[in-house]
Amino acid sequence: MQKIPAAEVLATFLDHLFGERRLSDKTVEAYQRDIAAFLGFTADYQQSDITLQTLATLKPTDFRAYLAHRRRGDTPLSASSIARQLSALRTFFRYIERRWDVRNDGLALIKGPRAKRPLPKALSVSGAAAMTSGDVLETSAPWIEARNTAVMTLLYGAGLRISEALSLTPAELPLGDALTITGKGGKSRLVPILPVVAEAVNRYAKLNPFVVEPDAPVFRGARGGVLSPRIIQLEMQKLRSALGLPDSATPHALRHSFATHLLAGGGDLRTIQQLLGHESLSTTQRYTDVDASALVKVHRAAHPRA
Repeated sequence: MQKIPAAEVLATFLDHLFGERRLSDKTVEAYQRDIAAFLGFTADYQQSDITLQTLATLKPTDFRAYLAHRRRGDTPLSASSIARQLSALRTFFRYIERRWDVRNDGLALIKGPRAKRPLPKALSVSGAAAMTSGDVLETSAPWIEARNTAVMTLLYGAGLRISEALSLTPAELPLGDALTITGKGGKSRLVPILPVVAEAVNRYAKLNPFVVEPDAPVFRGARGGVLSPRIIQLEMQKLRSALGLPDSATPHALRHSFATHLLAGGGDLRTIQQLLGHESLSTTQRYTDVDASALVKVHRAAHPRA
């Protein structure tokens, strides 16, 4: 087996990333940093120079030792950073196998840490109400203001995904007490419609200056084309700036707020799961963590012994 120095192996790998795969400078630098750290640790751990031959003979315990070192070192890495390092190593060793026909089966036995999913970032009740009031910005034509308010009200008042809200058609109008939504995976669910939601959507439909076919999306752009989610995202950027809300105040945050505020008001998880169209209850259970986190903050701020 070839005894090519590990530094030369790494240099060839980086040339491949930059020249053949045309990855960005920053991405290549990240690979270089991750792989060089691994090679440096392995050289110390093995107490010998590292070559292509060495890389082929590394055992699962060698990889685990490196990952444990990164978790517990002077600057411990998070689970997501450890997962990224492991991904870089897999890419590196796949390249070695293709380039030199040198295979290491030990790495395949290593499981990465499960990165903790970030908690949904909901708005406060007052923040969500302000975003869906339609009273903050009046810089566009009345029908556009009505459109933006209708979309945001569907997100917060009915818990829709933005793609679901923008798929609404004239055939489903005027809105009544409930709406059948086809969500991810083509699964349908029945969503109750609050009077304030129906009023916002029906008002937009009356003001919309464009003729829309019954089965076409009812929400339109300024020139009459199908409304892009990006337009709503930009409108929310303006709103959160005007209202002093954080960058986390996005269209999806309104859906998060729908679930979080329902839970805080006594809603049960199974019902919220059905309303959101979650396939798994574990996905909906994240909102209990949000609610618990909010309670802890209130407790710490208010309790005299905190």
